[in-house]
Amino acid sequence: MSGPLEQSAEEIARTQAKTVVNGVVAQKLPGVNAAPVTDCIIDNAELSEIYTIAKGAVVGVTDETVSTVMGVAQRPETVRCIAQNGASLL
Repeated sequence: MSGPLEQSAEEIARTQAKTVVNGVVAQKLPGVNAAPVTDCIIDNAELSEIYTIAKGAVVGVTDETVSTVMGVAQRPETVRCIAQNGASLL
């Protein structure tokens, strides 16, 4: 069971990760509305991946950050989420 402090850390990490993912999506998929894509990536990322992505907000976006974001983006569940939210990658 997680306490309030852990929940707060997770919420902060998710907020930071969303900012990073928005930037990566905008760079890698120009012309795509980043918001729904970002939400799908965040929702389908594991907590460890959220922390890896969020680290990019502090130390800068690295190849590992981009690789993590794009890896989550290519998962079947994430692709389905993006399709259901009306965001097209094509």
